[in-house]
Amino acid sequence: MKIIFTGGGSGGHFYPIIAIVQEIRNIVKHEKLIEPQMYFLAPHPYSKGILYDNDIVYKKIVAGKQRIYKSPLNFFDAIKTGFGIIKAVWTVFWIFPDVIFSKGGFGSFPVVVAARILRIPLIVHESDSAPGRANAWAAKFAEKIAVSYADAGQYFAHKERIAWTGNPIREEIRLKAAEGGHEFMDLNSNLKTILVLGGSQGAKHINEAVIDVLPELLEKYQIIHQTGKVHFDEVTHVSKVVVPDKALQARYKPYAYLNNVAMRVSAGIADVVITRAGSTLFEVANWGIPAIVIPITDSNGDHQRKNAFAYARAGAGVVIEENNLTPTVLKQEIDRILDDPIVSNGMIEGAKQFAKPEAAQTLATAIIDTVLRHEK
Repeated sequence: MKIIFTGGGSGGHFYPIIAIVQEIRNIVKHEKLIEPQMYFLAPHPYSKGILYDNDIVYKKIVAGKQRIYKSPLNFFDAIKTGFGIIKAVWTVFWIFPDVIFSKGGFGSFPVVVAARILRIPLIVHESDSAPGRANAWAAKFAEKIAVSYADAGQYFAHKERIAWTGNPIREEIRLKAAEGGHEFMDLNSNLKTILVLGGSQGAKHINEAVIDVLPELLEKYQIIHQTGKVHFDEVTHVSKVVVPDKALQARYKPYAYLNNVAMRVSAGIADVVITRAGSTLFEVANWGIPAIVIPITDSNGDHQRKNAFAYARAGAGVVIEENNLTPTVLKQEIDRILDDPIVSNGMIEGAKQFAKPEAAQTLATAIIDTVLRHEK
């Protein structure tokens, strides 16, 4: 049993693959199947440690970006992609997997071409509410097309192959911590908590908006703020300047990065989450927490904005676009959600309806079924 995974190399592609691998291991153990050999083919490993921990073999495949605007770099990247396709065909041929699973992105393109040439069964999964170019092309010959957002199904021609699965979430953060969170984070259990997630790299616009309204927020709430490593020192310094009062400072907990334990604990005590509109939305939905979603304005294909409004239509949160993101608007939305149980409870129910906690298991089962059919 051999399985190849591929994706663009971002965390939004990488971590769902890890979640699927974990579920494949669980199914194999439960069903007493032969232990699979699993590979990750991409331009970058993203995390060698996580790949090693999950017994996934990494093979480097080069790929060039194809920009939607005119650029001389497109010519050189096309050459790079050509070499990547040759390398991918060679690598895939010698592995000769039973199935290839693609998360899309430019980094997946050479491997998907190899699947096409070598007639390897292909499953694609689209994370966003509108597909990227790699997945839109790969879906034409994929055996199965899985989508995170129901809205994404309209972009694919072969409706009989489409399944709304949601986005896989790793076991380590799937469930929020049920108790002990306030003690762990050194926060007051009598105050409502705001969790700010700008992604592992942080979000400068969100950081600035939070800091601009920080004194007013801390009069009423407490905040756990993932700033991103690049912004941590600046945010920490400025927060102490704008909030000189030591008692209020104790209500503000900035972190460069929240590890798995800290993330689960923070989710366990959060009353509202401020987040971007990437894969983190599915974690927030799974936790069942009201959300204020601030999409990136210039994301590729405007996918973050589409994701955000699809999430809001589900009733799970509210969208503030970056050009409307002012301290006043941000505070008004926080107050509106936290001061009105009808609003917050409605978003909690919307999140639960949107969430698909079985996504990783569903996709793992589909992969194993394809492998077993291929082996016959």
